[in-house]
Amino acid sequence: MTPDSHTTDRRDFFRIADRIGLEYYPLPVGGPANSDPFSEDHLDGLRSELKRMDQDFRNQLPVLAERDRLAAGLLKSLNGKVDTLARIMALEQNPLQPQQWRDVTLSEGGVSFLVPRGEFSAGDALALRLTLPPELYRPRARAEVVEVCPAAKNGELEEIHTTFRDISEADRQQIAKHVMRWQIRQRQGGHTSQ
Repeated sequence: MTPDSHTTDRRDFFRIADRIGLEYYPLPVGGPANSDPFSEDHLDGLRSELKRMDQDFRNQLPVLAERDRLAAGLLKSLNGKVDTLARIMALEQNPLQPQQWRDVTLSEGGVSFLVPRGEFSAGDALALRLTLPPELYRPRARAEVVEVCPAAKNGELEEIHTTFRDISEADRQQIAKHVMRWQIRQRQGGHTSQ
């Protein structure tokens, strides 16, 4: 079987129906590719530093575990405690308004959600920022609307299906982990994340 040019880069993704924070902005056709409607310059440096420190911690933990399992377990527990505290603080600051929490269908490849009728058409470009509970990861992507369908229950809404066109590998991995954790919770009889 020889792969053709249309299927060589195509991947099938697991999809979940979830409630997440979703912010989106239409991007102008032919507009600057480097503009970021979600730019938070004053926090971006701190977030980058925190990610670097977290990665260093995760890299060093297995080395410590080989020498002292008790200390490694204690540090892992402490790290979980700090993560939980950070999520509580983030939720108390109310990062999103209630209308920005939406029911979506999410995968590593894109997201589908409801919008007012006529707001978008196939081929439109969007800037997206997702907030994935309970960890509150905030992946960003540029997406393209690939399909617009009438909403089943409301004639004033349409469901748009998007595919990610520009997303960092780290953000794609955050979405993949969120989808996997959601599936595990469902198998264990848990509830959806929001």
